Amino acid sequence: MKIGFFDSGIGGLTVLHQAMITLPQEEFIYYADTDNVPYGTKRKEEVLQYVEDAVEFLVHQDVKAIVIACNTATSIAIDTLRMKYSIPILGMEPAVKPAVQKCSGKRVMVIATPITVKEEKLRNLLQQVDDDHRVDLLPLPKLVLFAETGNFETVEVEQYLRKELSEYHLENYSSLTLGCTHFNYFKDTFRRIFPPSVEFIDGSEGTVNHLKNILRANGMLEYNGPDVTYYQSGRLVSDQKTLAYYAKLHRRLDTMMSIA
Repeated sequence: MKIGFFDSGIGGLTVLHQAMITLPQEEFIYYADTDNVPYGTKRKEEVLQYVEDAVEFLVHQDVKAIVIACNTATSIAIDTLRMKYSIPILGMEPAVKPAVQKCSGKRVMVIATPITVKEEKLRNLLQQVDDDHRVDLLPLPKLVLFAETGNFETVEVEQYLRKELSEYHLENYSSLTLGCTHFNYFKDTFRRIFPPSVEFIDGSEGTVNHLKNILRANGMLEYNGPDVTYYQSGRLVSDQKTLAYYAKLHRRLDTMMSIA
């Protein structure tokens, strides 16, 4: 049986990429809701419906577990999905706790989509772990669109990020938490902007390790793969141009993984 991964677009590939390294003999289905991307600026009710439709599709593919590889979708839909389905459903949330634990008296910056920043799920997490109020939240709505258009290393991207970050004294931060799976594509640009001492933290590795532990505990680890089948809003991706683009994105993620 395969493992389903879901995101609004290409952001979830950053989590799938980690899973392909950690679980190299598994088979995967990746569902990108390209008809409705981006989610981060839409109404909560819209996003919930999109996520429910995508997960229902994956369940009908007879997957053994599903990873909601999208912070926005997780913040809105994960509780509803877990009540509805019996298979393991894992989500993504900003890795705030490890960032705060390692901050050594400095500040922590969390970047995410506008809807993730507004959602109660993140606020509740901060109440649990940020007793000293060291966390600053910054929505970066344009970054998802830059990623979805393949606009990774341009002057436009760097100017946008420098402008959004211009009000912050970056030397006062111990870490930058990437609270959207799309943001991993821009680690090279963030590295140019932030001081070398600022650590980049995301939840991909932790989520995939949690997935592996769940599969092992339930005797569900496979030894068939690796294999990935891609869908875009329910349509099988079979054209070589799109498959080649996904392969190119995986190569970029190989490079991004080397940037701390």
